[in-house]
Amino acid sequence: MQTEHLDHALEQEFAGHGQTIHNLKVSDPAFKSLLELNHQIWREIHNIENGVTAASDDYLTALRKQRLSILDDVARHISAAEQ
Repeated sequence: MQTEHLDHALEQEFAGHGQTIHNLKVSDPAFKSLLELNHQIWREIHNIENGVTAASDDYLTALRKQRLSILDDVARHISAAEQ
């Protein structure tokens, strides 16, 4: 899966905040790293769900929880940048 597709998916999850996400991505190295980690985990979840990679249900659940935590961090960054 290409990064551009994942960026678009993230912008859909945070509808109306695409420009803020872009601005943070190019100006804040910590935010960019957070997005890269989100992409990595999303790819791993996607591969497990599609049978490309084998994993236990517990591991998949842990990945999903980790991604939700990252998305919470992304939301906090967006909120702070828009204030």
